[in-house]
Amino acid sequence: MAELQTKPTKVSAARHIGAIANDEQRRDAKALVALMRRVTKHKPTMWGPSMVGFGSYHYKYASGHEGDSALAAFAVRGREIVVYILGFKGRDALLAKLGKHRTGNVCVYIKRLADVDLKVLETMIGRSVADTKRRYPKPR
Repeated sequence: MAELQTKPTKVSAARHIGAIANDEQRRDAKALVALMRRVTKHKPTMWGPSMVGFGSYHYKYASGHEGDSALAAFAVRGREIVVYILGFKGRDALLAKLGKHRTGNVCVYIKRLADVDLKVLETMIGRSVADTKRRYPKPR
């Protein structure tokens, strides 16, 4: 099996965020660190070269594939911020209230935090973390 590339590193999350060239994205990243730290009660850790993650969980699928992932995470990618929010009951209803965004399977793409309702985003992250802990209760 191939080695996972998205795993915790020793790189400083603060240094990574401080190196973001765009001032608005850097401010938004700092705001997301505060929000995710408050929700998860974990310090930020770099997962791979660009993902800032909080906490971790171990997953194992029916296929036998298993690994570790961050409970909550975000990354600044190009002109967007990607917030990783796993599915949970009520996700679509909250997405409808979030504000300007687009989605992928577990990704919520936001151009700037000013475009979204931060209370809704915080609720979504909290629900995602709670559901992930429920589905994967075995600690890392």
